[in-house]
Amino acid sequence: MAQRFNLQTAAKEPLGAMFALEKYIAACGLDAKLIHLVKTRASQINGCAYCIDMHTKDARAAGETEQRLYALSAWRETPFFSERERAALAWTEAVTLIGGGVPDAVYHEASKHFSEKELADLTWVAVAINAWNRIAISSRAEPGTYQPGKKVA
Repeated sequence: MAQRFNLQTAAKEPLGAMFALEKYIAACGLDAKLIHLVKTRASQINGCAYCIDMHTKDARAAGETEQRLYALSAWRETPFFSERERAALAWTEAVTLIGGGVPDAVYHEASKHFSEKELADLTWVAVAINAWNRIAISSRAEPGTYQPGKKVA
């Protein structure tokens, strides 16, 4: 599939806002590996091949293991994730699949492992990746082209 349009040339101003959000997320204090796990999981749910490719590469570059990346779509069935990571993944799934709201039980579990600021930041991570997924899918961004450490814009 050919890319439909290039956001870097078609609409720079909103893209700049998205990059500002990413700059905040990178500096918010959440662990980089956790951020990439969350971004990868939301991208799996949304079926965004470009973002799955990007964030699995970034996760590996941050020290994430292959085993955990391979098991991420079945995280509930594995012993590979901490309780904090499980709470983050459940929160991310609820925010991504927002149609039924975010259940109180998911919030209560997440609030055991994250401060109010951390939970707000985790929500921003989920919001950002869900936006990126929709952008990449609709523009048909080409998976496989991203390389960690290279400036995107």
